[in-house]
Amino acid sequence: MTTPTYRSATLVQVDSRRLPGRNLFFAAPAVILDLAGPPAQVRAVVEIWRRHVRKWLAAVGWRDAPIATRVFGGEGHCGANVAIAAPLDALYAATEVNEAAFASACAELRAPAADQPDKLIQEQFVRLVAKIAQERAPRLVEFGAACAARGVSFVPDDRVVSAGIGRGAVAWPRRELPDPATVDWSTIHDVPVAMVTGTNGKSTTIRLLAAMVRAAGKVPGMSTTDWVKVGDETLDTGDYSGPSGARLVLRDRRVDVALLETARGGMLRRGLALPRVDAAAITNVTADHLGEFGVGGMDDLVEAKFIVRRAIDATGLLVLNAEDPLQVARAAPLSEPLGWFALDPANPVLRAHVAAGGAAATVEPGARGPAFVLHRGGVRTEIAAVADAPITLGGAARHNVANALAALLVASQLRLDAAALAAGLRAFAGSPDENPGRLNVLELGGVTAIVDFAHNPDGMRVVMEMAAALPATRRLLVIGQAGDRDDESIRAYAAAAAPFRPDRIVIKEMEKYLRGREPGVIPALLAAEFVRGGIPPERIDHAPSEFAAVEAALRWARRGDLLILLAHAERTKVLAHLEQLRRDGFTPPS
Repeated sequence: MTTPTYRSATLVQVDSRRLPGRNLFFAAPAVILDLAGPPAQVRAVVEIWRRHVRKWLAAVGWRDAPIATRVFGGEGHCGANVAIAAPLDALYAATEVNEAAFASACAELRAPAADQPDKLIQEQFVRLVAKIAQERAPRLVEFGAACAARGVSFVPDDRVVSAGIGRGAVAWPRRELPDPATVDWSTIHDVPVAMVTGTNGKSTTIRLLAAMVRAAGKVPGMSTTDWVKVGDETLDTGDYSGPSGARLVLRDRRVDVALLETARGGMLRRGLALPRVDAAAITNVTADHLGEFGVGGMDDLVEAKFIVRRAIDATGLLVLNAEDPLQVARAAPLSEPLGWFALDPANPVLRAHVAAGGAAATVEPGARGPAFVLHRGGVRTEIAAVADAPITLGGAARHNVANALAALLVASQLRLDAAALAAGLRAFAGSPDENPGRLNVLELGGVTAIVDFAHNPDGMRVVMEMAAALPATRRLLVIGQAGDRDDESIRAYAAAAAPFRPDRIVIKEMEKYLRGREPGVIPALLAAEFVRGGIPPERIDHAPSEFAAVEAALRWARRGDLLILLAHAERTKVLAHLEQLRRDGFTPPS
């Protein structure tokens, strides 16, 4: 799908897709159409669609199907979603119903007095009814109901259907589903499941949770932006933070605990992989990926992240960041059980929650300095000293302290004991093998190199705060940005780093991520913002690629320096090169 800009001079259909899982609009399968155009036309066609879709739904036998609309953006920057809740076994046909209603709404908008010929309308109705009948799969619906009646998860896709999770999962080809009455349901059950979403920290939190699961003597299955793993085996590599990666984990019969990184994009494209999980966490919500899938601003982004709440019932726990004002405001009307985490134990939201006996995680004075502490049901449990968790860099990496707090709350909900939580914190070093590109620290002959994935202003800020807290003679920053951000976002990325006054900045070109931009445009935007922020131009260098930027940083480095290497396009190559230099005994020029 092409990333929409919502600046079209005419009304256009941007995308039409199925949402098999719980989604932004409904706790049920649905179809959604994204549209864009001039604000007046967008608002008008949405209202007309609401009338037309009722006509089309009645004609195909779905008279009472719920519908939803959402308009976002302002003058000159407008889009909308129109959605229909639809049967799981008729979603392809439902997309055509939605498209037909939109097309007829557009026709009325263009020519309000014109009537479409009755014969043509009737032919379309007949065709759609036939498509619905052809797509319908009664056995699929029956099987889903049988799973619900027995309290086990139902995980369908276009080719495979499974019941249960992990060690309790059984799968069948979709076309060969058995009669539920013939299934040995005694062998089918769920295992604990958690979802983690947020702007930053998702992957690190999932992988830290996996370390805690291992420490408990259990086999974790995890889907992330880099891979799908079960235990120590990598099933596949790539971005698996959507439903397809989740299904690989959920259906693997070795899995004792399923840990699913759940990105905004996957939720907006396809909905949730499961209707119910034991815990879901939102690490933070900050500006990123605005303008995609109807996320036009921060309010839209918060709603997108909070889709995970639809998988939390009265037995689950929604874990939220008490230091994120957007989350605090959005949580106010919720009825789901909540757990709050905060770096500051005096945070008023966290304190009130603890006083009421709620689940919370924070940092408090402990036996050996600042410690991770859990509160549940009025019981305080000190888990481990912050300094004992390698990923916190002795507490300097405050964002990883926050990630650890989120992980502790989730892990406690997954029925892992305090000893496993502490052991997992101590065991997870965040090395390139464990957590590639997320605060990987390498010592190179007296030079400290930190490789990180920070790719938005908030990620930049927390990495630079951490770098400022570490001892160093001089500090260098390698930076670049992808071309699918607008100019304002690119400038904000540089502006987040400028106040920390790096001694050297190397701006990299990333040809792989130009995404429609001309070479040189993004580096020029970044450089101009750094100069505007008070960085002397002579401190700024340019490199033709990410790897070349890292090589330039190493040539500049001297003993005692700290190199902050933000790696995106060539992360694997950069990490391999640094590791080889470490093994070869790299020493900087004197």
